[in-house]
Amino acid sequence: MDGTTHPTPARLLALPSWVINQAAIAANRLTDRALAGTSSRRQFAMLAALDEFGPSSQADLGRCTGIDRSDVVAGVNAMVKQGFLQQRPDPADGRRNIVTLTPEGKDHLERLSALIAGAQDELLHALSPSESEMVVDLLKRVLDSGWRADER
Repeated sequence: MDGTTHPTPARLLALPSWVINQAAIAANRLTDRALAGTSSRRQFAMLAALDEFGPSSQADLGRCTGIDRSDVVAGVNAMVKQGFLQQRPDPADGRRNIVTLTPEGKDHLERLSALIAGAQDELLHALSPSESEMVVDLLKRVLDSGWRADER
């Protein structure tokens, strides 16, 4: 690449799927940069789910975050080693593990939340607070309409 900015074809800019995808790429880059050296987006998602919903099986954790089962296992194992999660066999089914957020994990989640908030601000810097809220609300409506990437 020559480092110059090139115009985007209007036909692409008219496609919601293209615009959403480009925004997602930018969001992922900003979030990854904000979390560099501290955690990953997947780990943040798992910590957030455990904080909100409480102890969970690894399978349920994967389902509610949209994270592949093998990635959940790897992320849980890493966070157990870091002291952010506790893992124990499910008393109702010894084949499953129940994962619980530790106080250290809650503290780590709060630190990550601040970093991610900064990335969100950077992503939506061209919008007013009400416009930013509107973007989130509209995208949630798209998701709430029944479309989930992992289910279709």
